Amino acid sequence: METRELRYFVAVAEELHFGRAAQRLGIAQPPLSRAIRQLERRLGAALLNRTSRTVTLTEAGSVLLREARAALDAVEAAERRTRRTALAATGHAGVVLATKAGASSELLAKLLDAYAAESDAVTVDLLLCGIGEQERMLRDGRADVALLHRPFDTTAGFDTEELCTERQVVVLPAGHPLTARTHVRTAEVTDLPDLPLPRWPGPDGTYPDGPGPQARDHAQLLQLIALGRACWIAPESCRAQLRDDLATIPVLDAPTVTTVIAWPPHSRSRAVASLVQTATRL
Repeated sequence: METRELRYFVAVAEELHFGRAAQRLGIAQPPLSRAIRQLERRLGAALLNRTSRTVTLTEAGSVLLREARAALDAVEAAERRTRRTALAATGHAGVVLATKAGASSELLAKLLDAYAAESDAVTVDLLLCGIGEQERMLRDGRADVALLHRPFDTTAGFDTEELCTERQVVVLPAGHPLTARTHVRTAEVTDLPDLPLPRWPGPDGTYPDGPGPQARDHAQLLQLIALGRACWIAPESCRAQLRDDLATIPVLDAPTVTTVIAWPPHSRSRAVASLVQTATRL
């Protein structure tokens, strides 16, 4: 299969409408329909159920959609990494570091300062992203290296070095009755009737069901907590960015969070290796 065919199929599978898919691809509808029929003949399987009103995926089509997305992501990642490697050979490329905005702020500052002092340091371009996005950026080639947080981020398929492990705390509005306690347990936090835990978007951008408010970034969440609309269980390093109208209490049975620096196992970048070495010496 050609990447062009996969892009055509993904567009149709996501739009479930040949006209919209053709518009999205910038081509006419007849050649798009022919390309999908040719792909089905080559695979010997119906990928789409078509009626005069609807287009739906068959079971085989659902499988191909999942595999095609992964294949196209891999192609794009290869293109990005190849271009960056070519630039590095001319001395014009930096290293791209992805990290969750607002997380590991003190560790990140120490890492950037220590790396800048290295004799072979290159420019570090920071990608500050939302919840879980740094992992995807590393997988699709937009980043060379990332700070990930186990158990929340998946590190499978990456080389990693552990940097620090910390306990978790619950962030509450200052003055809340629980702030008089020395510690709490997870069940006590989840049972708070007026301070539900936030709901973060998944990889597809949708939010899980639940009573908590939708949160897309830390600044928004901290405002919701200060207003008495939510609470948040987070690594204790978050204390460095909290305002005076917020308070924290250790959550005894919450899992510890381990921050790791991660990079693709096939990376041959000297800049990535130097950055990782600097991180492990902190």
